[in-house]
Amino acid sequence: MRMLVRLVLGLFVLKAVVASPRFSRQVDLDTYDSANYDVDRDNLNLENQDIYDYEDELTIDDPQIEIGTLAPPDYNYPVPEASLEEEQEEEEEELPLTPQLIPQGSGGSGVLMGPDTQKEEGLLPTTPETPQEGTGGVDESGSSELPKPDEPDKPDEPEVDRRGMPTCLLCTCLGGSVYCDDLKLDSVPPLPKDTTHFYARYNRITKINKSDFASMNKLKRIDLTANEITSIDERAFLGLPELEELVIRENHVSQLPALPETMTLIDASHNNIGTKGIHKEAFKDMTALLYLYLTDNHIDYIPVPLPDSLRSLHLQRNNIQMMHEDTFCNLKDFNYIRNALEDIRLDGNPINLSRTPQAYICLPRIPIGDLI
Repeated sequence: MRMLVRLVLGLFVLKAVVASPRFSRQVDLDTYDSANYDVDRDNLNLENQDIYDYEDELTIDDPQIEIGTLAPPDYNYPVPEASLEEEQEEEEEELPLTPQLIPQGSGGSGVLMGPDTQKEEGLLPTTPETPQEGTGGVDESGSSELPKPDEPDKPDEPEVDRRGMPTCLLCTCLGGSVYCDDLKLDSVPPLPKDTTHFYARYNRITKINKSDFASMNKLKRIDLTANEITSIDERAFLGLPELEELVIRENHVSQLPALPETMTLIDASHNNIGTKGIHKEAFKDMTALLYLYLTDNHIDYIPVPLPDSLRSLHLQRNNIQMMHEDTFCNLKDFNYIRNALEDIRLDGNPINLSRTPQAYICLPRIPIGDLI
């Protein structure tokens, strides 16, 4: 029974295969009769031989490749020279820009420049770490340290002859103020007659002559901080009727000159003023004096009498060893009070303020200094 079923199924499969179009086309090809083809193949080659001569333009060096076969795998076909040059030009155009390290000495910041800077930073050699104590040295054979470019020598600043130059060309003049700071001046330049404020800080002035400020009737402030002044003419400032502020700190002055009674601020700190460097009762008649600064000198006493207008007295780091009970107060008048003098600095002196308690009863505040 099974054999019968298999025979039936085989017949159905055979009919289906025969009925398919692919099978019919294959039968037609198998039944192809070359005799029905009208073209004479032998004559065809003879007729077309004059038109297509396959042996023309063949040389001994040119390989003859048979039709229907593959070229040898190791054969390299010749490429025209023009195409080679074009490919080289294209490769050169496609080459990425190589970042370069700009040396710091040439004005650059020593950083990589280029479009792929962040990607190329890891390609540069790094400076070897400094060996720590006890850990041994670093192998110098494996380190490649970039050479440091030599820094260009700074050219020497040319010396300029400032003598005879107009003051407002040499200095800066703004209204009545003349600024001659840090110009390497060795003397006070001629000033315009209407100058009210004169600044010549950080120069090389060594001496103040009487003629430097002659006929300067409007001059109110002189600032000669940080020069090399060793001497000042005794009457250099007495001819200035409007002078109010004098700053000669950070110099080498040993004698404080006579000053007009119109002074409100005197700053002679950081000098060499000693015991005989201040005139007797030098500040008595300065009824408008507010600030007296004599810090870092060699003074061994408080320069009395001091005007009642004084608000601040700085005498730090001198050599003051004693104080009288009437230095600031009037022992004959117990109602006398100095309300203005609120700032007295005596710290840095070899003086014990607790020994003279009566000297402060008229003051709003006790002086700053050692109490033991």
